[in-house]
Amino acid sequence: MDNLDFGIHLEIPLFEVNGQWFGFTTTHINTWVIMVVLALFGFYVKKKVEKFTVVPETKFQVIIETIVDGFEAFTISTMGAKNKSFSMFYGPMFMFILFANLSGLIFLRPPTADIATTFALSLMTFFMVQWYGVKSKGPGYYKGLLEPMPLLLPLNVVGELANPVSLSFRLFGNILGGTIIMGLYYAMIPWFGMLGIPSILHIYFDVFAGTLQTLIFIMLSMTFVSSAME
Repeated sequence: MDNLDFGIHLEIPLFEVNGQWFGFTTTHINTWVIMVVLALFGFYVKKKVEKFTVVPETKFQVIIETIVDGFEAFTISTMGAKNKSFSMFYGPMFMFILFANLSGLIFLRPPTADIATTFALSLMTFFMVQWYGVKSKGPGYYKGLLEPMPLLLPLNVVGELANPVSLSFRLFGNILGGTIIMGLYYAMIPWFGMLGIPSILHIYFDVFAGTLQTLIFIMLSMTFVSSAME
């Protein structure tokens, strides 16, 4: 049990302030690894798209078109047909969060197990809500904070500010919980407990829970933004 460690480590120190070192942590490095993988995949798809035909002739084109159509259909079902263009934003975000959640399968510490990552993602949703709310309704958007009665203004403000907090903690808590449970299992179980059982646990905590939490985060984000625009 002495080797249990679920913390975030400073891998590349850059500078020191009052005895505290700052630099690149495991979260930064693993995030950039995921971003590079997705970027390379994007460049590869871009080169292949140039050769796509009207009628798909390769399995790769069928897979890519299925993914794109799936993101568009999901966006339309959540935000409405008039907001279909948001699929170009939420599609890549979905893939990033999903890859981050699944990175535990290759023994990386998931970036989404860091509250800084999930809170940054939820802040994007918060500022999008404010931007598109004001863009759709003008300054009158904030009149909704006075409904159903002005006396509830403080509660409505707290509710507005609580959205990014709840979004970030929901994703962070579930992914960190799975990371801790898997770490405890590997530290406490003898060698014969490593045969088959870890794969089942990884399927649940990494694949199932990771995919589910990605879906929930994206769906709630879409709902908040579309509600602000209505």
